[in-house]
Amino acid sequence: MSAQKLEISRLGGQGDGIAETPAGQIFVPFTVPGDVINAGVEKSRGTLISVLEPSPQRVTPPCPHFGPDDDEAGCGGCALQHVADGTYQDWKRGLVVAALEARGINAEVAPLFSCEPHARRRVVFAARRTDKGAILGFNRAQSHHIVAIETCVVATDRINQALPALRRLATAVAVGREAFRFSVLDAVPGLDIAIDAPFKLKEQDRLRIITAVRAEPLAARLTFNGEILIEKQPPELDFGSVIVNPPPGGFVQASNQAENVMGELVTGHLKKAKRVVDLFSGSGTFALRLAQQSHVHAVEADAASLTALDKAARRTQGLKPVSVEKRDLFRRPLMLAELKTYQGLVFDPPRAGAEVQVADIARSTIKHIAAVSCNPVTLARDLEILIKGGYKLISVTPIDQFLWSSHVEVVALLERPKR
Repeated sequence: MSAQKLEISRLGGQGDGIAETPAGQIFVPFTVPGDVINAGVEKSRGTLISVLEPSPQRVTPPCPHFGPDDDEAGCGGCALQHVADGTYQDWKRGLVVAALEARGINAEVAPLFSCEPHARRRVVFAARRTDKGAILGFNRAQSHHIVAIETCVVATDRINQALPALRRLATAVAVGREAFRFSVLDAVPGLDIAIDAPFKLKEQDRLRIITAVRAEPLAARLTFNGEILIEKQPPELDFGSVIVNPPPGGFVQASNQAENVMGELVTGHLKKAKRVVDLFSGSGTFALRLAQQSHVHAVEADAASLTALDKAARRTQGLKPVSVEKRDLFRRPLMLAELKTYQGLVFDPPRAGAEVQVADIARSTIKHIAAVSCNPVTLARDLEILIKGGYKLISVTPIDQFLWSSHVEVVALLERPKR
């Protein structure tokens, strides 16, 4: 590794600063366009040593755990707290613009909707047993090292206030020395904690964990590798005024604020559709909102999520009919004949996108489509298929629910023009 003086010209796709040199591009984390720095360089990667001339776009990070690696910083949860808001928002919106342009899609991308700090209700911690009890925090970037945290500026106030108690629960759970995942969802009436671990529990371990949860008023439910160890009260989430009991560890949007914005975009676009199909429906983020105005058919591969959606729909008065179907849409997408009965469609697939399913949607006569994605690259690929099939892209809205990271949520709305 050699020390070099570098000038950062722009931000890369993962949030690293990029320096252009005669030998090629060098990527340096924790830098900002306009910075002049000293960096240790090895091939195309740089490690920030010092900032010689700070950029006007550099700001003081709000979190004490953010920054280059040391004993307390470099937790790996955020990548861009040191970048001024305007530059950061332009960069994140630019990720969506670049993904669309790479597919030849020239579309007006709306300004980035930014969630506020302390808005993230779902957080996944890393934990591990030590001689002094459990360590609870986040993995340092590109490392298995866990940085213990005392506060998190993206997590809700409730989760922050619960960190000491969560650390005590992690200590009760940590049987071996292996690291484990400690997922926390801020729900009503308390936190929903789902633990995924590479070790097994004995009966005395279960009793110890249950006793620890009973001693902490914060937890509504705790599960271990899918097994419910204790449920004081079923956790609840509000999906557009419909109350849902999410399954343990089930997928939900990270921010309630972002979810509401996405819900308004989707329901507004599909408001004229009498029958709507929701693909990759999860526990009903969109389906239950849409059921207030349309007949909805929800399709999802995860049985527990689908059961939660179905139960919520059945016990809520005033909704239009909701039907559910357990189906792996990657292996068995809805075919053209099955899509004929719908006037509206929404899909929100995993990061891999929905390429196979979209190929059939592109041949359908469905009038209005809402495409939701956490990956602009695969979304752009899917949109290209729909556009080639005759659909018109009418709006693209980027939503920043993963604050100070390289991830961005996108809602794209399409319609099929009248023949």
